[in-house]
Amino acid sequence: MKPSFFARKTIEDVQAGPAESHTFPRSLGPWSLTALGVGAIIGAGIFVLTGAAAARYAGPAVILSFALAGVACAIVALCYAELAALIPVSGSTYSYVYIALGEIFAWIIGWDLALEYAMGAATVAVGWSGYLVSLLANLGLHLPERFTSPLGPGLFNAPAALIVLAITALLAQGTRESARVNNVMVGFKLAVVLVVIVAGALHVVPANWTPFLPDNTGEFGHFGWSGVLRGAAVVFFAYIGFDAVSTAAQEAHEPQRTVPLGLLASLAVCTALYIGVSAVLTGVVPFALLDRPDPISAVIDAIGLPWLAIVVKFAALAGLTTVILVLLFGQARILFAMANDGLLPGFFARISPRFRTPASSQALVGLVVAALAGLLPIDILGEMVSIGTLAAFALVCMAVMYLRRRHPETPRPFRVPGSPVIPALGVLACLGLMAGLPWETWTRLFVWLGVGMVIYFGYGQRHARRSGT
Repeated sequence: MKPSFFARKTIEDVQAGPAESHTFPRSLGPWSLTALGVGAIIGAGIFVLTGAAAARYAGPAVILSFALAGVACAIVALCYAELAALIPVSGSTYSYVYIALGEIFAWIIGWDLALEYAMGAATVAVGWSGYLVSLLANLGLHLPERFTSPLGPGLFNAPAALIVLAITALLAQGTRESARVNNVMVGFKLAVVLVVIVAGALHVVPANWTPFLPDNTGEFGHFGWSGVLRGAAVVFFAYIGFDAVSTAAQEAHEPQRTVPLGLLASLAVCTALYIGVSAVLTGVVPFALLDRPDPISAVIDAIGLPWLAIVVKFAALAGLTTVILVLLFGQARILFAMANDGLLPGFFARISPRFRTPASSQALVGLVVAALAGLLPIDILGEMVSIGTLAAFALVCMAVMYLRRRHPETPRPFRVPGSPVIPALGVLACLGLMAGLPWETWTRLFVWLGVGMVIYFGYGQRHARRSGT
């Protein structure tokens, strides 16, 4: 007899869903879901990571890094789309893995995603603070460094903490209201990104693209094809968040149709924009000069449009705000699903009768993330966020293959073409990108997972609600 921690849910268990008192109102349509995905993806990657990846790893071939990461994400998105249509519930990767691989793997991935979403939101909040400080300086207002820097150089990063708390308050009050704010900010930042691409394209110096693939320095990951791979692994952080669309499945109209559409549409839009921006950045400015926290500002300075610098900083603030919003939204839904299964205390599954959101859990998440954003520097966990998400994505692809073999008769509103080849390629792509990350990142991941296993065997295993119990 298999140990209880290998127990699996059935598709019927998950499709049956929680009791009425533990459900969300369905308030999101295809446009809102697509905007949710774009809101999560277009943020730190396009405004921060592009320049560093070009200057340190890939040179102008950072375009290939984004394309490689985008292809890997496209395969994973197809797998997400099949599972989200088959199992339209909150919990995303966690729920899919619970069915395919069992309880202990579901716990590992849920615990992993709790870290990725929290640290991702905190990291982006610190970037938001940096752009706010820069924008206010342009307007003649200088904030004290001790209140805009993490512990060490300063006392506390107050703007980073405050934006997390403000978004938390918005999310606690309702999904529809949050989606409306997200839609407006997504529209604004997309317009500004398109302006930057068009304006920059008129000032491209083709010589800056030569050599397109700089020679490797002799060290793995520093230019050459290994640099493209390392660049793809690093900029993968820029794609994190599209899976948050699937966490909203329980709040979507016709989720079997709208969730796959939202996943694939948001990823297609963002990949095109990333490639466009990286081409303009490396074409207007020599790639060696792009290792700065605001690489788009380097382009604006080069083309001589100072008025656009302020507009771009407003767009960066909007872009980073929507990323924080979607990450905090997704984390609360994953914790909700885990608590609904008994793996976490019932507090995380409590829905406010007034707002119909997990307001208490959302508030706790917001407080923790605000503290992290106020105390930690921006570069502390970017690569760790990438490795954890890649691990989750690999398991999603494996879940598709398992369920196709174990339950071939189950109707699937959306099917991954070319299965099992395409899902298998997704697993290999994710593992390949993980291999491009430093060993220190792997160590941090294993330490976090070790802490999670202590909590699982100390609480989760004993309180889990299993079929027939």
